[in-house]
Amino acid sequence: MSLSGKAIAAMSYLLLMTCTGISGASAQESVQSKTATPGESKSVKTRTLEAGAKALQGNAPMEGFDIYLVGFHPLKEHPEQQMEAHHYCRQVNEDFAQCVLFDGNARNAKMNGVEYIISEKLFETLPEEERQYWHPHNGEILSGQLMAPGIPDAAEKSLMKSKMNSYGKTWHFWNTGQEGQLADKLPMGKPMLAWSFNRDDEANPGLVERRDKKMDVNTAQKRGDRADLKELAKPQSGIDELKGKFGRQTRDIPGVTDKKSAGAAPRQ
Repeated sequence: MSLSGKAIAAMSYLLLMTCTGISGASAQESVQSKTATPGESKSVKTRTLEAGAKALQGNAPMEGFDIYLVGFHPLKEHPEQQMEAHHYCRQVNEDFAQCVLFDGNARNAKMNGVEYIISEKLFETLPEEERQYWHPHNGEILSGQLMAPGIPDAAEKSLMKSKMNSYGKTWHFWNTGQEGQLADKLPMGKPMLAWSFNRDDEANPGLVERRDKKMDVNTAQKRGDRADLKELAKPQSGIDELKGKFGRQTRDIPGVTDKKSAGAAPRQ
């Protein structure tokens, strides 16, 4: 998700690498994948080839995927289908990032999607037809649900501040069976466009609480710590895209406003 300045990016990265002594990708390994993949165990030949490749081949495209974020995604066409999403991201430039998504943060995690993240500035350059694929991020941030575990609180807040008013385009390719869903043993079917939670109680009961318990984090506390970020929030496209589609009463998150409902009214 887009960083707003080189100073913030540098500070977040240095704190991530030096203060914690670990990268975001290994900050916590507390969430195991629940999906068993069919197939034979690796042979000695395969392991030997892997060792040789590691020693002799480069992995330049994978370098820099050091920003670890965990949040939640409902599917846009089926909002009742929701998942915990572990993002491993690389900031390409100040306005664009790319993330690989997994169903956990342990070694057995299954890659189940991708997310591209752009700043408000880049979003405004998109044609109207394209904007239907990009979800807003202010609700995820101001609710406290989106987190960057394992880095100091000050660095995480700076990171979240830099993500205010940004957008993400997320495709999931594999139903790995989170939150009571039966898992597909292999990636099957068409890619599924994911969205964001933009109101309280859109998340299925227990979804956020189970994540908090597993990872020893506190969504309510993060929400309180980020209350001042509300002043930076601008009305975003897509806030009302799934309004009323969760089958239960929901509540507005202060500072999270849809552009269409905001109209030309001045920011409060």
